[in-house]
Amino acid sequence: MRNKHYQDEIWHIFNKSIAKYGIFNDLKNAQRFIKIFGYYNNKLILKSYSHCLRDNPDYKVGNILYPSNDAYVKILSYCIMPDHYHFLIKILEEKTLSKLINNIENSYTRYFNIKFERKGPLWQSAFKSIQIKSNEQLLHVSRYIHLNPTSSNLVKRPEDWLFSSYKDFISNERILKEYMKEISIRSIKKYKKFVNNNKDYQRRLKLIKKLILE
Repeated sequence: MRNKHYQDEIWHIFNKSIAKYGIFNDLKNAQRFIKIFGYYNNKLILKSYSHCLRDNPDYKVGNILYPSNDAYVKILSYCIMPDHYHFLIKILEEKTLSKLINNIENSYTRYFNIKFERKGPLWQSAFKSIQIKSNEQLLHVSRYIHLNPTSSNLVKRPEDWLFSSYKDFISNERILKEYMKEISIRSIKKYKKFVNNNKDYQRRLKLIKKLILE
């Protein structure tokens, strides 16, 4: 049974490609997915992203972390991995998340299939969503998302991964102080220490998985 997503709730949403296919291995592919997410997360759009680019090739999608009055969801953290994605989001417009994610995934599938001359589905299943019910859970899921690239040995430092919100978190003071008030850590220094506390992360890995998967 599909979850219902109500206003002001916070959810961890994620999905994987079929057979762990590297759908985001290419730099431009990952960038495209982020732009697609930003484009469709807007109640004012009237046409598909591909049609928008056809009519206006210079169209730009802004930073998806910046708040918008016209958004369906507020993005609190994200990471695009080679074969899957993670988003931590807050619902702004209830009962619209499923349609939003379907639009995003379908748009990316069309782009990918045309680019690589393939046919068929790209995603393992419908996206999964886990509700965040406590501040502790929110913090650990945010850290889990940002540590995905280092946990998978793709980079040594989470800030070295291009397709993650972490680099914005530790380079722009306004992100934690003004934009992400749902996250209780307001200081870049403290958040960076929290994320990079590998010993603590490993010790609490079992708890983190439980918070994410149950």
